[in-house]
Amino acid sequence: MSLPDCMNLLVLGQGTTGLDVVRWALGPGAARVSSVTVYGGGKSARTEATRALEDAGARFVYGTEDVEGSFDVCVASPGISEVSPFFAAARAHAGEIMGEPEFAWRLSPDRWIAITGTNGKTTTTSLACHLLRAAHLPAEAVGNIGDTAISRVAAREPGTWFTAELSSYQLACTKELHPRVGILMNITPDHLAWHRSHEAYARAKCRLFRNMGESDLAIADVDDEGVRSVMDQIEGPGRRVLALAFADPGTPDAAFVRGDMLTVRLAGAEVELVRESDLNIAGRHNVMNALAAASAALFVGADAAGVRRGLVDFQALEHRVEPAGEVAGVRFFNDSKATNTDAVEKALTAFPDDRVVLLLGGSDKGTPLDSFARYVMDHVGAVVCFGAARERFIAAMEEAAQGHEVDIAEAENLRDAVDVARTIAHAGDVILLSPACASFDEFSGFEERGRAFKAYVAELASSEH
Repeated sequence: MSLPDCMNLLVLGQGTTGLDVVRWALGPGAARVSSVTVYGGGKSARTEATRALEDAGARFVYGTEDVEGSFDVCVASPGISEVSPFFAAARAHAGEIMGEPEFAWRLSPDRWIAITGTNGKTTTTSLACHLLRAAHLPAEAVGNIGDTAISRVAAREPGTWFTAELSSYQLACTKELHPRVGILMNITPDHLAWHRSHEAYARAKCRLFRNMGESDLAIADVDDEGVRSVMDQIEGPGRRVLALAFADPGTPDAAFVRGDMLTVRLAGAEVELVRESDLNIAGRHNVMNALAAASAALFVGADAAGVRRGLVDFQALEHRVEPAGEVAGVRFFNDSKATNTDAVEKALTAFPDDRVVLLLGGSDKGTPLDSFARYVMDHVGAVVCFGAARERFIAAMEEAAQGHEVDIAEAENLRDAVDVARTIAHAGDVILLSPACASFDEFSGFEERGRAFKAYVAELASSEH
């Protein structure tokens, strides 16, 4: 169903996504929008940004989730769950309800590469965009990675690819979204409060592929247990699927490592790219991210030489196993984005030959820790648990530590954790902030946490000299 030519538009939420939709409606989309109404939510209030948009012609309703009126289309912000009363109220008063990526896709549907997964989305999205540009194909990264897609639609040049990082929230109510390439990196339990069940979360991820056909390419990491469990939702009649795996899966469309060489096979034709050791992003998970991005780029027409250039010069993103300096011969890495246990396990693969002192903790997400603690005991030399989650994490680590010579220590906060880690680490070791927790006990988000960590390491390095 295409969008109406002149629509009464309802927007739920007045965060970045909602206000970007309003700005489009009042600017480039004005010819297609007869009115725009924003319900900010039960705790919403007028802000400087909303006041400016009210002055420009938008109607804002604050402090309530009781939607009134009749609307052609509703665009819901990703923080508003599809099972919430607010969402239900909007659905009852709108001809159609959708997320912002679906709305942007309907306005500008050509040349989308869409990436989802519990972990690795941002790196894969950034890298796919980087590889296309390295091959001289115009591309922009949109979605959860930074700029909303709707904010870039009007200025989008013909022939430009959108590489879009899409969350389960954004995919849950999609209907027509149809990327040229869809990538699913992994599925582990997350966002259960929003989706209400892991099964609903996984289904939302798989909606990425529902409209794809034989002229498109679905890319799925078949090494991931969560992805394997939903392959029946990814594979389908007439759908072309590339199997992403560390070892050659033997399928006509595949991406894998042979020896040390990243290799992509499309319709049986193989392209050798670069050696794993040539990448500037560490860890097995980043090898898979690189293979996925390279497969997408090659499929949509990037030349192999450009993809090779892009793979070699791509640098680690901030807060994702990011080198953060060295003090007294100990290397520090900032992986503050690792807010769940699966991300930590992946980060540890970046240091197979190093003694790692792992910093775990923050705001507890209540994730089961038994198998995670056993994995940590097998892969680190020491662990420092800090923040609000420290007691539960220490208990899990001590339970799993039997038979392991792993130091387990406690710290009150992040800065204290770094100090404790330094007393345990020796020259040649790695101190890795990969906390497996949210940051809200001490910080506004993982970004502030990561930057605080880097700033303290820089302070220590400066005092050393």
